[in-house]
Amino acid sequence: MLTPDDDGILPNGDRDEQDVGLEEVDVEVLVGAPRADEEEGVVGLENLGSTVLAKSKRPSSGSTALAAHDPLAAYMRDVQRYPLLEPDEERKLAIHYVETGDVDTARRLVTANLRLVVKIAYDYRQAYRNLLDLVQEGNIGLMQAVRKYDPLKGVKLSSYAAWWIRAYMLRYILNSHRLVKLGTTQAQRKLFFNLKKEKARLSAMGIDPTAERIAKSLDVSEEDVEQMDRRLSSGEASLDAEVGTPDGRSISRVELLSSGDLGTDDQVAREEIAEKVKDRVREFGAQLRGKERTIYEQRLVAEEPKTLQELGDDFGVSRERVRQLERRLLNRMRDALTNDVDDEVLDAYGS
Repeated sequence: MLTPDDDGILPNGDRDEQDVGLEEVDVEVLVGAPRADEEEGVVGLENLGSTVLAKSKRPSSGSTALAAHDPLAAYMRDVQRYPLLEPDEERKLAIHYVETGDVDTARRLVTANLRLVVKIAYDYRQAYRNLLDLVQEGNIGLMQAVRKYDPLKGVKLSSYAAWWIRAYMLRYILNSHRLVKLGTTQAQRKLFFNLKKEKARLSAMGIDPTAERIAKSLDVSEEDVEQMDRRLSSGEASLDAEVGTPDGRSISRVELLSSGDLGTDDQVAREEIAEKVKDRVREFGAQLRGKERTIYEQRLVAEEPKTLQELGDDFGVSRERVRQLERRLLNRMRDALTNDVDDEVLDAYGS
């Protein structure tokens, strides 16, 4: 049975919701949540909707006559319309879906587990405050879980789905934490979720949380620890933000960045060298005869070069023999060019 890895990231790293096989499930499923599962420690999901609704109805200080609309409470009211499934009924529906791929059966399995997504989203409310965004990502993971679930493995659907739901939520948190992604490798993802906790743990034990100790504890490199520590401790800086200059002027930070383009003098010099190389190559080609001339014209400088096999058929030899002739010709061309240009130019324009 396919499950996410230890960092909460899916094995293939793709969202593949179009391949879930549940495309016809209506929009209700796109923001949902499932049901109680003792194995996952998810208890009292039947009352979760009532708890959310009760919190949303509490009067706030300075409230006006018009109460603010709470989309999460409205969503939970809709979720409560879907009854939970008994274990036997869930197993029968899961087997039926595996055998038939029936969309209505899949919809029943998904909607019956919608409250579980909200429960798991609450666990991550400190990491990401917009619960509905987390719920929507979790629902995509729930649909993937229904698609991948094997009822014959003896694992409850809610237990299995919790892994997929968390994986989608964690990946969304990771990708949405900053404008620039912080975790693009497995080591960076591990550090993103565990660096601060590991620092706190070592400090509580009276141990200096150095990069070396953290790297050894989390099985990552010291360089990864130092880079992630800098990224998490520093905020994002806009290139359009104004900065002061020694003469008192204010200019945007982007104006202070060096350009990667060559200077005018370097560009002119490069163009002159390129033209000189082209002239020397043309002179070399004009001296060729026979098969070498054909290889030069129809393969080396042609806009649509022939293949080795095509030239071999024309010459009545094997493609390997043509490759040997081409290699010998290229070596001669390089030797001829070294008389006029240096190795640096040859490296820049190819041999």
